[in-house]
Amino acid sequence: MSDRTRADEKCPEEGSEKDRGVSEKRPRCFPEKTAVFPEKDRGLFESAPAAPSEEPADDLYRRLLKQYWGYDSFRGIQEDIIRSIGSGRDTLGLMPTGGGKSVTFQVPALAREGMCLVVTPLIALMKDQVQNLRARGIRALCIHSGMDRQEVVTRLENAIFGQYKFLYVSPERLDTDIFRTKLRRMHISLITVDESHCISQWGYDFRPAYLKIAEIRALLPGVPVLALTATATPQVVDDIQQKLGFARPNVFRMSFERQNLAYIVRRTNDKSEELLHILHRVQGSTIVYARSRRRTQDVAKLLAAQGITADYYHAGLDDAAKDLRQHRWQTGESRVMVATNAFGMGIDKPDVRLVIHIDLPDSIEAYFQEAGRAGRDGQKAYAVILYNPKDKTALKHRIPDTFPDPDYIRQVYEHLQYYYQMAMGDGLDCVREFNIDDFCRKFRHFPVPVDSALRILTLAGYLEYTDEQDNASRLVFTIQRDELYRLRGLDNETDQLIRILLRSYTGLFTDYAFINEDLLATRTGLTRRRVYELLLHLSQIHIISYIPRKKIPHIRYTRARVETSQIHLPPDVYDERKKRYEARINAMLDYADNDTLCRSRLLLRYFGEKNEHDCGHCDTCLESHHRRPPTPSPEEIRQTILQTLENGPMTPAQVSATILVEQETLADLLHELIEERLVTYENGLLNLRKRNK
Repeated sequence: MSDRTRADEKCPEEGSEKDRGVSEKRPRCFPEKTAVFPEKDRGLFESAPAAPSEEPADDLYRRLLKQYWGYDSFRGIQEDIIRSIGSGRDTLGLMPTGGGKSVTFQVPALAREGMCLVVTPLIALMKDQVQNLRARGIRALCIHSGMDRQEVVTRLENAIFGQYKFLYVSPERLDTDIFRTKLRRMHISLITVDESHCISQWGYDFRPAYLKIAEIRALLPGVPVLALTATATPQVVDDIQQKLGFARPNVFRMSFERQNLAYIVRRTNDKSEELLHILHRVQGSTIVYARSRRRTQDVAKLLAAQGITADYYHAGLDDAAKDLRQHRWQTGESRVMVATNAFGMGIDKPDVRLVIHIDLPDSIEAYFQEAGRAGRDGQKAYAVILYNPKDKTALKHRIPDTFPDPDYIRQVYEHLQYYYQMAMGDGLDCVREFNIDDFCRKFRHFPVPVDSALRILTLAGYLEYTDEQDNASRLVFTIQRDELYRLRGLDNETDQLIRILLRSYTGLFTDYAFINEDLLATRTGLTRRRVYELLLHLSQIHIISYIPRKKIPHIRYTRARVETSQIHLPPDVYDERKKRYEARINAMLDYADNDTLCRSRLLLRYFGEKNEHDCGHCDTCLESHHRRPPTPSPEEIRQTILQTLENGPMTPAQVSATILVEQETLADLLHELIEERLVTYENGLLNLRKRNK
């Protein structure tokens, strides 16, 4: 069940013209309380859902589903999860990609007084879901990195007084003093933890910030939690419930089987040629996953040279470039998105026909989630891995890259002290920007193992390393105010943008000020992309100096500097995690090397789901079908039965075990032989009828 809207609608943080036009036709319902609602938030929404009625819960859930989503009934395990969390029980829902997870918390949240706190690690997912809720007339807002302090405070105040139903936050936000202070004043009815496998160190995507959710639960006694994930082994399922403090185990599982999705591993020594061959054979929207940023660019360039429209996408692009490329792909202007694993989460494009991995993922969990983005409309789709012997070596090499030798980790720690000129015993709570390229150049390291070493030191408690620290956009006017007023020849859009800038921000002629392109887009009525282009143009003609938003890694010392010899890496931080990582690598290689077992059954078995039938359309099933001998004709089976009985009397079961054909076919032919008096059946034995000489 998809609850997404068009991808080209404006960012939900600020209202679009469409949003304002809709709400002007309806009564505004912001309460007259102490919260201050910025201009951009006024008139954005339709009226909030009415308070829950006294009608039976199941009827209420179905009415809300029909009212806001237009569906008459739930599907799969959605209703079971809703009933469970609606009755106040901590609940874990396991649903594959495209299974309709969002409905399982949005419907019960609407049925309860108060607001649902949604913890999700992905800003794109937050924005998309908030926009969809607002389009349905449901009040929702999100708080994430990149927002300035005043904007965060305003939104938190609005969450307290604004009768919102949903507040989306990143897990890192949970650990801030301001959030916890404001949270105590909010009426929270439900906590939803999306991508909940991130809380488990047994999983493939552990994120320490998720562990703060247990502390949040302590601040909200009696509030139930709904954990959702699309990928979890049995061990991870147990760990999620333990880490989130479930009162008792309570798990609902939806089958991970995707009957419309054909899993294929194509062995090839020329991946580029095979990629082009597949894209020419199978039409439709496609995602090609590659391991490195450089590879995404190279592959996109190759496809474009062959007349296939393609864009590339990775975490190093600025927000405007990401938005533009995602928009082009979702609207079909670009057929293929070549991307790292930074692309895909929270993007609901149902008609993806192909997901191709040109490089092997490092876990079944990651592969299953990425492959599952194909065929979410239920139509035939393909998930293809291009595989050759070099991939095995490359995947094995990721183990020392991800878990460098402990002595190397200690060396990185020591070099970090030289880099920052940090004296022994100093550093506690110091925060420093970290340029990994500069660091590697000065100390002759490679970026990948350095990144891994810093993450391990983070888990060991010596520092906090983040590569997701957003620096908001900044600008300053490079000409004086009177010069600006004398300017002539600016087009209407540029002139309007300058006027809105001057109204929205102060001190622009004296120093850099942080700005928000989304806010400017809302107030000017332009698209975010157009605002970005106009600001670049103004910078190029030296009217302003504009520094677009960018991500800068930071390091914060959580302990004072210690001697390198005192660095201790506990087993659960290094040895045990390394073993689990090796096991995931080996499972991925076993999957790729397999050429006999049904791939769908292999994947389901990995996640603890038993399946007794083959899918029939993966590459191993199709190959097995081709190898199978042709089915004998009825006359051939008759002759085989007679030849078998020449050896003496046999029971029907013995004949069946000897002649491997369908039971029904064998029974029919035996009846024929008995009726034709060629075979007798007495005392439970089949025997050839004796013929008169």
